[in-house]
Amino acid sequence: MAYSTTSFGFRYMITPMVKNLIIANVAAFFLTLLVGPNLMFDWFAFQPTQIFFRPWGVFTYMFLHGGWWHLFFNMLVLFFFGPPLEGRWGENEFLKFYFCCGLGGVVLSYLFLPAVVVGASAGMYGLMLAFAMNWPNVPIYIWGIFPVKAKYLVSLIVVIAALSAFGGSNDGVAHFAHLGGLAAGFIYLRADWRLNRYLSWLKKKTSRSGRLTVVRTDSHVGYSADNVSGKRHADDPVLFDRVDEVLDKISAKGMSSLTPEELKLLDRVSKHHRTN
Repeated sequence: MAYSTTSFGFRYMITPMVKNLIIANVAAFFLTLLVGPNLMFDWFAFQPTQIFFRPWGVFTYMFLHGGWWHLFFNMLVLFFFGPPLEGRWGENEFLKFYFCCGLGGVVLSYLFLPAVVVGASAGMYGLMLAFAMNWPNVPIYIWGIFPVKAKYLVSLIVVIAALSAFGGSNDGVAHFAHLGGLAAGFIYLRADWRLNRYLSWLKKKTSRSGRLTVVRTDSHVGYSADNVSGKRHADDPVLFDRVDEVLDKISAKGMSSLTPEELKLLDRVSKHHRTN
């Protein structure tokens, strides 16, 4: 399975967080071979009945795999679909999304599948969904031969995951973890889209009626319009033109697309208005 880099519009290269996650998963697999799966799974898998005694399992289960093929296919998905997302979002946001999907797998497994769960599949399903939501028309080549648009392929994957989870499949696969990764990823991305629509509306309102105030908290950037005058605040027109560009970028690509320099710009504008 691979996507067309020509249609995608950029040269493919692995990104730092994707590389680190692959290394961590491979290292955990070889450690499992060394010390034995019974010990590793007992201590680091997600076990619904042991969640209060070994709570770290909700994170560590994502790095354990039941065999070579299990590891190979998950890392293949991470290798192909991870770098474009990390390139757009940045390392921290990518890792946050990855673990969010993994925790979504934990939630549905806890509710519907009282069995030991291992593997990065919940995160992988979330990454495939995110890829299709960002680049729905990019062709994915199945076995390198058959092109299928990302939105159609992932839609089929969602249907299969849902049917397998609720159809009583006893194939030993944690289908509810897959479904949980998809659900968590979808909710995460849709929430971001709602924020983008709000920011777009707010930018238009602010540009017509008043001064833009940028407020940054510990982990979020917020925006509010201070209608203290009937015209645009003009302390530094060049600065506010740059802020407009940043808001346009947020509307188009989301908060997570901002570079460190753009975040510093918003911080600087925020501090400027707090001191006025």
